[in-house]
Amino acid sequence: MWKGAIGFGLVSVPVRLYAAVQEHGLRLHQVHDADGGRIHLKRVCEACGEQVDYEHIAKGYQDDEGHTAVVTQDELAGLPLPSKKLIDVLAFVDAGRIDPLQLSSGYYLAPESAAASKPYVLLRETLKQTERVAVTKIALRTRESLALLRVHGDLLTLHTMYWPDEIRDAGDLAPPSSVTVRPQELKMATSLMDTLSEEFDFEELEDEYEIALSELISAHLSDRPVPRKETAPAPDNVIDLMAALQASIDSAARKPGETDERPGRPAKKAAAPAKPARGTAKTSAAPRKRTSAKETAAASATSTGRKATAKTGTAKTSSAKTGTAKTAKKTAATRKPGRRAAS
Repeated sequence: MWKGAIGFGLVSVPVRLYAAVQEHGLRLHQVHDADGGRIHLKRVCEACGEQVDYEHIAKGYQDDEGHTAVVTQDELAGLPLPSKKLIDVLAFVDAGRIDPLQLSSGYYLAPESAAASKPYVLLRETLKQTERVAVTKIALRTRESLALLRVHGDLLTLHTMYWPDEIRDAGDLAPPSSVTVRPQELKMATSLMDTLSEEFDFEELEDEYEIALSELISAHLSDRPVPRKETAPAPDNVIDLMAALQASIDSAARKPGETDERPGRPAKKAAAPAKPARGTAKTSAAPRKRTSAKETAAASATSTGRKATAKTGTAKTSSAKTGTAKTAKKTAATRKPGRRAAS
């Protein structure tokens, strides 16, 4: 869309200018609501009432007293424009000095030929290493404007800029200096920002209005019912924001053992069970089983039988010991006379 050169000092870099952005959207035109007929705007002169062709339309300026100065297209084309075919570099400055409010349209700059590649790369690498941008002037569509030259990947880009006096003074729009925030509130706001920034991807953004408009037009063309979508009302206070900040802090300050349900956050490990204090009786992990009356009676009878058997066995053992002792006494009494006779 433009062909010229970048000039700084005695260095010249021939380049071509290409549009870097393309606005999308369905284009609507004016029609008659009764029959859908197109509405055409006619250029009618208010002085003579005649319709004027485009070739006879000139530019004009009217002063405060109502006097009009008529300027033709040829006169405009003959005005001197040093930056008409030249991107004139005025200065190289740090990127932080540029107010984003001044930036307007963006364009790609490509070397005009193979011979221009060497100085093109030299300028690109110098800007990159010094972390600077170039303030320039350029004339596009017969109008001169400021422009910013900077590095974008492997390309140089140009951003048209508003003149300093075109930026309005903010005046007293800012809150009064007496309004302050506490460190706790800053911490809450930072936590909310971190939550909203997790896994953010520019490529996933889409124009919801454009999608709804496309669905609306499609419904009209196919004679289908028109879809209805309501827009949520904007909050009229900051209470909802403070509640969101507090909820964010509560989520970040959960007790051990609780899981964090926010997306992208790992679950917290459960705390280990506390050890019992010394002197405390240990409890069995398994619950005790209840016994019925029959089971209790059976167990009692079994226990009684075991005791009786044990007593009988003890009695028999005692009787056996008594009988053995008596036999031993009789034997001893019989042996005594014989020993005396032998002596």
